[in-house]
Amino acid sequence: MTDAIKNRYEFTILFDVENGNPNGDPDAGNMPRVDAETGYGLVTDVCLKRKIRNCIEVLQEDKAGYRIYIKEGIPLQTSDKQAYTNLNIDQKEIKKLKKDDPQKDQQIRNFMCRTFFDIRAFGAVMTTFVKDNLNCGQVRGPVQLGFARSVDPIMPQEVTITRVAITTEEDAAKKNTEMGRKHIIPYALYRVDGYISANLARKVTGFSEEDVAVLWQAIINMFEYDRSAARGNMAVRELIVFKHDNELGNAPAYKLFDTIKVRRKEGVIAPRQYTDYQVEIAEDKIPDGVTCERMI
Repeated sequence: MTDAIKNRYEFTILFDVENGNPNGDPDAGNMPRVDAETGYGLVTDVCLKRKIRNCIEVLQEDKAGYRIYIKEGIPLQTSDKQAYTNLNIDQKEIKKLKKDDPQKDQQIRNFMCRTFFDIRAFGAVMTTFVKDNLNCGQVRGPVQLGFARSVDPIMPQEVTITRVAITTEEDAAKKNTEMGRKHIIPYALYRVDGYISANLARKVTGFSEEDVAVLWQAIINMFEYDRSAARGNMAVRELIVFKHDNELGNAPAYKLFDTIKVRRKEGVIAPRQYTDYQVEIAEDKIPDGVTCERMI
């Protein structure tokens, strides 16, 4: 494993959706998520991490050290057992082994972090190890994302569609078409802020500069290889990265995020494309010891 990062990072992602549903809420008929008090759109951190994981799989194709732990069709327990197999650990003897060798917790954690990119980045709760009373069962990752929030309030629409795929043979004898519905947002621009802790990377997972480069590539392309008619046209429009010149940083994260202003252009009432907005960075307000780079 290469050396862990030595610099703290913060970053801001701007992405948009056109005629699609970026993150449906299953408790609300799969409608786009909305802050009920303000009308601003929301996309969960879990949704965005899923897109990043999917993109990593496409870009790295199970390259050593870049496998994905949380993925469809593979139980977490199956992946957990790889650590026991690789380290020649008999699960039935784990309590005795841990007593004889207190370092086993760390060895198991290090194996999982080396093997799976998303554990190294986002952390994980590994149930097998938790049940076996190992201290490595919960790993806190250095990369964290909040909820994405739309720049302006959104106006979700329910669109009625006609489909020729009849559900049952009985219904097919009575009619040729059925009605369906889908939820869309005509247009919305979303912003999400993220963090990378060099301190956690060094102490816990070993997240490296190579990993950072892969993460930026995955963020930039997270909608490019995962298209869906339900999500409409989605694209990452900006990735703005703040890099501190040391592990603990030179300024509070909120001061850096406050230097980024995203607003509608004058005269635009109902935005329908990215060029209806302007993005400005107050570079003169960025503290010494912090650099800012627009990756897109």
